[in-house]
Amino acid sequence: MDRDTVTARVRAAKAPPADVRRRLPRTDAVLADPRLAGAARRLGRALVKSEVVRALERARAGEIPPESVAGAAAEALPATAGGLRPVVNATGVLLHTNLGRAPLSRAAREAVDAACGPTDVELDLATGDRSRRGASALDALCEAVPHAEAAHVVNNGAAALALAATALAAGKEIVVSRGEMVEIGDGFRLPDLLVSTGARLREVGTTNRTSPEDYAAAIGPDTGFVLKVHPSNFRITGFTRSASVADLARICPPGVPVVADIGSGLLRPEPVLPDEPDASGWLRAGASLVTASGDKLLGGPQCGLLLGRTGPVRRLARHPLARALRVDKLTLAALEATVRGPETPVHTMLRTDPEDLRARAEHLAAELRGADVEARAVDSEAVVGGGGAPGVALPSAAVALPEECAGPLRLGDPAVLGRVEGGRCLIDLRTVPPERDVDVADAVRRAAEAAANGRGLG
Repeated sequence: MDRDTVTARVRAAKAPPADVRRRLPRTDAVLADPRLAGAARRLGRALVKSEVVRALERARAGEIPPESVAGAAAEALPATAGGLRPVVNATGVLLHTNLGRAPLSRAAREAVDAACGPTDVELDLATGDRSRRGASALDALCEAVPHAEAAHVVNNGAAALALAATALAAGKEIVVSRGEMVEIGDGFRLPDLLVSTGARLREVGTTNRTSPEDYAAAIGPDTGFVLKVHPSNFRITGFTRSASVADLARICPPGVPVVADIGSGLLRPEPVLPDEPDASGWLRAGASLVTASGDKLLGGPQCGLLLGRTGPVRRLARHPLARALRVDKLTLAALEATVRGPETPVHTMLRTDPEDLRARAEHLAAELRGADVEARAVDSEAVVGGGGAPGVALPSAAVALPEECAGPLRLGDPAVLGRVEGGRCLIDLRTVPPERDVDVADAVRRAAEAAANGRGLG
C-alpha cells in the first residue's frame, strides 16, 4: 500500500461522519447567536470566536452534537476579558502574596469603579487649574496619622525605601544594623536594593545584638540617614538586643534623619498584634520618615507609603525618580477609600471570634456530610502572612476534606485554594468571608465528585 493511500485512509478515519459534517454550523452563524453576540460586545469578538472554534472542533471530534456548539462556546466563555481568575482564599493565610495579599473592601472597590473614567486626580475643579496629584488620598493619610506632616505614595513598599535611599543618601552612607538586612521575598534582598540606588551601606552591630552606641560610632559626615528596619518576616529570639527608633532619634545629630521601615503597613496600633509597629508610634518616637506597604495590614491596594516630616517627604516627592514610581488614579482611589472607609476585610479576619469560626465549620461540615462528602470540623491555626507578624498564630477553625479534593477545588469555578496538611485538605474559614460559605459548599461538592471520578486533579 503506497503512502498516499495510507494518508487518505488515516484522514478518512479521523474525519467526522458525513451527516455530522453537514450539520456543523458555520462560524459566523454561531457567532450570531444572541448569547455569543452579547458576549462579543462585552469580551471582544476575537476571544468569543476562539471559543466558538474550539466548540466546533469538539463537534467534529464527536464530543458534542453539532446543535450544542453555540451553547458549549457560551458556557466556556470567561467572566472577563482578563486572564486573572478570582480565588476563594481558604488557606488560613490572611495576606497571601500569591493571591495578591489584602482583599479590598467594598468601599475601595466602589472607589476604583468610580475612578475608572475621567476624574479629578490632578485637577482643581473649582479653578480649572492643575492641582496636587492625589491630594485627597494624601490628606486622608495625614489625617489617619496625625504625627505625619506630609505623605507621598509610590507603587510598592520596596519602591518607597528605594526612593528614600536615592533622594537622601545617593553617594552617601546608610547606617543600618546587620540584624536588619532582610530578604524581602522572591530572592530580593534589602542590601542589594539599597546599594542599587547609589548609596553605601555602613553595617553595624551583629546579627543578634546591635546597640545605640554601635550606630553612634558609625555616624559621620558621609551619613545620609540612619535606617531602622522592622524584621516583619522573621524573629530572632534568645540573646538579643536592638536599638529603638527613640534611641536612634536621640543619638542622631541635626541633619541626619532616621528612616524607619515598618513593612507591614499599620497606621495605628492593632490590639490583636501588640508587637507589630505602626507608623504613628514610630513617627511619635522620632522617625523623620516612615515607609510601609499599603497592601498588607493596612488592607489596601499595592502601594508604598512615605509618611513623615514635611522637608524629607517633599524632597522625595520632587525627586526625578518619584515620577517613575508614581501610582495611578485607581490605586489612589482604593487607598483613600481604605483609609477613610469602614473596617477592611483584613481587619475583619484579624478580629473574628474563633467560636464563630468553629460554628461555621461545624455547620458547613454537617451540610457536606449530608451530601455524602467526607468532611469534619477541626481546630486550625491561621497566620497573617505577607511578611507580617511572624510567629503569631491566630486560633481558627477549618473543614477537613480528603487530600484529593485540593486539585479539583483549585480548578473549579469558583477556584478555592485550601491548605494541604497532614494528608488532608483544610478549608480554613478565618480567610473565607461568611457570605462565601455557600459558594465553598457548592465547590466542595463538585470537587468531591471530580475526585471520586478521577477528574480535575491538579
